[in-house]
Amino acid sequence: MKIAATVCTLLAVLASTVLSKPVPRQVKRFGRGGDTIRAVNLGGLFVLEPWIRPSLFQEWEGSNPQVVDEWTYCAALGQEECSRRLKEHYNEWVTEDDIATLASLGLNHIRIPIGYWAFTVKDGEPYVQGQVPYLERILGWIGKHNMNAMLDLHGAPGSQNGFDNSGRLGGIHWQDSSENIDRTIQALQGLAAIANKYPDVVDSIEAVNEPAIWGLSEQGIIDFYKRAYVAIRNIAPSVLYVIHDAFMSPDKWEDFNIPGWNSVILDTHTYHVFVKDRLTLSRDGHLQSTCQDAANVRNFNTHLWTVTGEWSLATTDCARWLNGFGKGARWDGTLPWEMNGPVYQGATCSGQNSI
Repeated sequence: MKIAATVCTLLAVLASTVLSKPVPRQVKRFGRGGDTIRAVNLGGLFVLEPWIRPSLFQEWEGSNPQVVDEWTYCAALGQEECSRRLKEHYNEWVTEDDIATLASLGLNHIRIPIGYWAFTVKDGEPYVQGQVPYLERILGWIGKHNMNAMLDLHGAPGSQNGFDNSGRLGGIHWQDSSENIDRTIQALQGLAAIANKYPDVVDSIEAVNEPAIWGLSEQGIIDFYKRAYVAIRNIAPSVLYVIHDAFMSPDKWEDFNIPGWNSVILDTHTYHVFVKDRLTLSRDGHLQSTCQDAANVRNFNTHLWTVTGEWSLATTDCARWLNGFGKGARWDGTLPWEMNGPVYQGATCSGQNSI
């Protein structure tokens, strides 16, 4: 899912109860923040999302074909100009002052999404590289301000979910070839090497963001998680290992246990705006649903460490281009969806993009 708020937060509530079922052995605790993570994602930095930084995409509004993601952005500009613009973006989008502000507000972690192309690009792919020096600079700032970082592989070759925030909008082709999986592992090895270089700052690596179960093999996801665990731990043996729930319900992971695994975290993402049963809730319904989400995480956290790596307080999907470049919203019916119209008669997005 796309991150539906300017500040998207990562929260972990870690139970100290005796684990009631076989689970991966928990060894390492979290970093400077102790057992509770309060954090933000540096969204739109190393993986472009039109709704997060619309100024990068503005010039293509109304054009055909449109530039809708990082793949088409670089394809339209060409390697040299894309590299120039993105390095300017990396340099200015997040500054040390931003990190200092986050630390002053009591945050103790930062989740950093990054695409596989920072580590491996093959012929025919329009992506450009050069992200790693900027990533390392940010890690230096994070350490300086007494925080920790989670490195999150947000985009995989072939796209693990078809979302624009995977780097390429469209089909889900990640599992189409063994080469895609091999290159994903190569990217994770690159992240592990960085984690090893900054052991006091990077305390966790997420194997892949939001693999979409509706377009992938469940066993294929599990097999990848197994392989990624070994690849990461061979390089950074003490780093916490994070796996996303692949949009499967928590009970699917209740008996999840792989012998020899330790310090494993499950990441789940919570939004109220991308599916009908959440978007159409009343105000009280949103509150009740949120309380139930919290109860589910607390309960599941007794089986396997669980973090909510993305969540939002948004109750409409009106944010400009949230659903993709040039696309409208379910809320007011300007985006085709299952209700074939607005959430309710007269629902409007007017004024909802004003900061």
